[in-house]
Amino acid sequence: MTEFAVENTLVTAETAVVAAGRPERQQGAGLNPSISLNSTFVSRGVPAPGDPGYARYDNPAHHSAEEVIGLLEGGEPAVLFASGMAAIAAAMSLTAPVGKIVLPNHAYNGTLTLADELDQLGRITAQRVQIDDTDAVIAALAGASLLWIETPTNPLLELADGPALVAAAHAAGALVVVDNTVATPLRQQPLQWGADVVVHSASKHLGGHSDLVLGAAVAVDPAVDEHLRAYRRTHGATPSAFDAYLLLRGLRTLALRVEKAFASAVILAERLAQHPAVARVRYPGLGAIISIEVEGGAAAADAVAERTRLWVPCTSLGGVESMLERRRRWPGETKDVPENLIRLSVGIENVDDLWRDLAAALSG
Repeated sequence: MTEFAVENTLVTAETAVVAAGRPERQQGAGLNPSISLNSTFVSRGVPAPGDPGYARYDNPAHHSAEEVIGLLEGGEPAVLFASGMAAIAAAMSLTAPVGKIVLPNHAYNGTLTLADELDQLGRITAQRVQIDDTDAVIAALAGASLLWIETPTNPLLELADGPALVAAAHAAGALVVVDNTVATPLRQQPLQWGADVVVHSASKHLGGHSDLVLGAAVAVDPAVDEHLRAYRRTHGATPSAFDAYLLLRGLRTLALRVEKAFASAVILAERLAQHPAVARVRYPGLGAIISIEVEGGAAAADAVAERTRLWVPCTSLGGVESMLERRRRWPGETKDVPENLIRLSVGIENVDDLWRDLAAALSG
């Protein structure tokens, strides 16, 4: 079990998400960090190290959440971004000019869209691979400057052999970025495989309450960390102080939410596999996301999403509420994602309530 140093004490992740990122213990001081609602700060002369100066460069309100996420992932303090896509764009900027990036056939739609756009502009060469085919990925790494791993993939939930791919990428001279949004750092820590950067849509499990848009990236190398921070400054991808506060508040219950949602996902996947209206269940046993293919095609899948009463039809994941959607309803979704595939994001409700609602919707 991985342990983390908090207040000069080794603790588990469940304790670290609660205890880390607290203000210094002083008589009369607040238990929680204050929200710094400032766009600019008093600054005279040459700025000293740690002088935020202007809130686009840095904001003290970010630091506690950055500390907690960096601690959980095992790297530098995280860099918060105004969205998950902003974090993805910053990490993708590590690709050498006109360099090759190898990335999964199936991944978060925004990641693939951005890579395609950069390819069309001639800034990179994007090569897609089947990320769970280790030999195919290794073969594609020749001449690559960046390997992008998503595991499990979204929405097909394929698993990559992370340690093997990281080792092969580094041998080929490529950096490695891992999107750890679905699994969370409580279930896997890609930096321990040797990955260079981990990214998150913090709007999902880390925030956990479907009330903020935020991203995060964690690096191991201080130089890479500075590259990410410089990208944020230059591109204006800095989140608000209040969003950072909401993220920190959500992180405090991350372990409880993940434990509940992941346990329920295992139960639901087993029951779904026995339902006659379900043609296929995709669940690798890691995370709170299940993808199912229903009998009857796209129309049947749409009907299931319309009939649920507890499951909310929407396009996110990782919240306290259970959500579902037919992914191919989005025109930009990868075309070999089945038309009848429904992605389920399991929340923290009672699992039997969730099952009754889903089973009734599937039965029509």
